[in-house]
Amino acid sequence: MSQQTTEIRVASFADLDARTFHDLLKLRIDVFVVEQNCPYPELDGRDVEPGTRHLWLTDGGAPLAYLRILADPDGAARIGRVVVAPQARGGGQAGRLMTAALDLVGNRPCVLEAQSHLVDFYARHGFAVSGPEYVEDGIPHTPMRRKVIDV
Repeated sequence: MSQQTTEIRVASFADLDARTFHDLLKLRIDVFVVEQNCPYPELDGRDVEPGTRHLWLTDGGAPLAYLRILADPDGAARIGRVVVAPQARGGGQAGRLMTAALDLVGNRPCVLEAQSHLVDFYARHGFAVSGPEYVEDGIPHTPMRRKVIDV
């Protein structure tokens, strides 16, 4: 796997074929439900919303990394479900995906709920802590917000 052979893909739910959506969900479930031992309803209905964008990094086969951008009612973009496959960790894949997501978000306000051990990672992408830490599914999380960037 090299950065030359990996590519970033972006799609709305309507543009995803069944196999791709299956593979994206499998990655999310393998990490969030199985690896992190958090039995929760992974399918929350937001994947199919018209404003949702799915971004993933592929090396020609199964997805290596994934995130989704939701359109919140207040106009902010909400980044979530950020995940990297175990075999792809440590190679900068999450950073590449975040950079692509923020390019897509543009200068809109953007929020996320970071697993607290990843606050520094998101801070490097312009996010700042915006509220107190809380525990969800046994994992500490921290709300973060990226301010609108005036251009």
